[in-house]
Amino acid sequence: MKKFDSFSELPISGEVLTAIADMGFEKPSPIQSETIFPILEGKDIIGQAQTGTGKTAAFGIPLIEMLEKGSSNTRAIILCPTRELAVQVCGELKKIAKYKTWIKITSVYGGAPITKQIQDLKSGMHIVVGTPGRVIDHLERKTLKLEEVDYLILDEADEMLNMGFREDIEFIMEHCPEDSQKILFSATMPKPIQDIAERFQQNPVKIQIAAGEVTAKSIEQSCFEVHYKDKPETIVQVHAAYGIRQSLVFCNTKKRVDETVETLQSLGLRAEGLHGDMNQNRRNSVLGAFRHGQVNVLVATDVAARGIDVKDVDAVFNYDLPMEIESYVHRIGRTGRAGRNGLAFSFLSAREDLRRLRDIERHTGVALIRKELPTVKEIMKFKAEQLMGRIAATLQAENLAPYEKMVEAALSQWDAETLLKALFRIELGAFPEEKKEFKKFKIQDERGGGEGFNRRGGSGGKGRFDRPFNRDRNGSGSGEKRERRDFGNGGGGYGEKREFKSGNSEGRYGRGDKRPRFGK
Repeated sequence: MKKFDSFSELPISGEVLTAIADMGFEKPSPIQSETIFPILEGKDIIGQAQTGTGKTAAFGIPLIEMLEKGSSNTRAIILCPTRELAVQVCGELKKIAKYKTWIKITSVYGGAPITKQIQDLKSGMHIVVGTPGRVIDHLERKTLKLEEVDYLILDEADEMLNMGFREDIEFIMEHCPEDSQKILFSATMPKPIQDIAERFQQNPVKIQIAAGEVTAKSIEQSCFEVHYKDKPETIVQVHAAYGIRQSLVFCNTKKRVDETVETLQSLGLRAEGLHGDMNQNRRNSVLGAFRHGQVNVLVATDVAARGIDVKDVDAVFNYDLPMEIESYVHRIGRTGRAGRNGLAFSFLSAREDLRRLRDIERHTGVALIRKELPTVKEIMKFKAEQLMGRIAATLQAENLAPYEKMVEAALSQWDAETLLKALFRIELGAFPEEKKEFKKFKIQDERGGGEGFNRRGGSGGKGRFDRPFNRDRNGSGSGEKRERRDFGNGGGGYGEKREFKSGNSEGRYGRGDKRPRFGK
């Protein structure tokens, strides 16, 4: 299969090359390197890759390049599982099309006024990115037509199927021209995905990017054994120890999200939650606050976090290990983006966590670094080092003359040593004697007596607070009951049950209802 190491090797226009250079792309990711040439050659694609691998550019670059001037009708349709992902993909495509100013791109999704979307579509949009439910709404209204669609792309196809959109996807694909190029991206390849590919694609090129290839290079992955009740305080400790500014915390249930947010807020972190029971205005408010740094910890369920596009996430916490192994890579792919290094921490509280951890390591091909929690004294030492570094940088770069009178006034009341102690106390917080250390928590591994789980080191080498783990016979289960699905609400963006009612502006369909057909 033809690959490339530099975007300059691609047979694409100067407009697109300049646009991707403006976006900061230096070299292609594995999925981009293997996918772009076959798409440019007009082949159908089945791409298996996780979140954070650069899938949008993998289909966006050739798509923008292949669109030709002419008809103002819709030429490409991209289906996404959530409204956030639809907005994100639309934004990335507009960046790629920056210098092809004639290309018009829009997104359509539930939970937003349909009138504005209708106006955009009537003005002529070459590319439409949308959730399956809202796309069908526009097809029913005849505000979106598929007769001239040359490209159909399914982004995160497995997630759309998990959310109950299979019939919607097949309905949309049935009404696209048979000879349209069909590109399918999915993190996993369950049988329903394979069935869709077999039914609608023509001799597709299959591309698979190994999970370990995605996660090992830019993300340091580690785990802590921690008692269930101590997880919130552990997040506070790790934030302090590593100087983390923003983090994502993943929980398996909506109830757990709400409980964790409340506890983190009581511990002094600016935390907010994100899950499917929140209305769209509240979701937008929380995401906006997180993107602008007004919230430094976002606690979310897996589905609610789909489509979050925040480039400066320093760390991801697996508060609960995910029920599905593939979700682990989706989660940690939220950090270590745009050439930055990232941190991923997983909490282990029960034997079941150890079994799940081994499954994750086999799936990713990466051994997580086993760590003990940093002590309060280690945290204070690290914070002091950070403060001294900031002082040194300020002394070199800043004009301190305006502060001379303030310093003179302070020194007239206290000596320099006492003044510095007080400033350190204000900046660093309480000294260790004023704080509580956690009682060590160890899980008894059923496989190895007192040895605990395998002590392999991680690919990233030892971290600042690494120590070998010792095991005793203390163990505790979380007692958590699994919630199988955590879907949001509104307008087809989150897989709610679709009910058809005559005259309903949202165009809902139940699973047992027969949809009206319309001609091509």
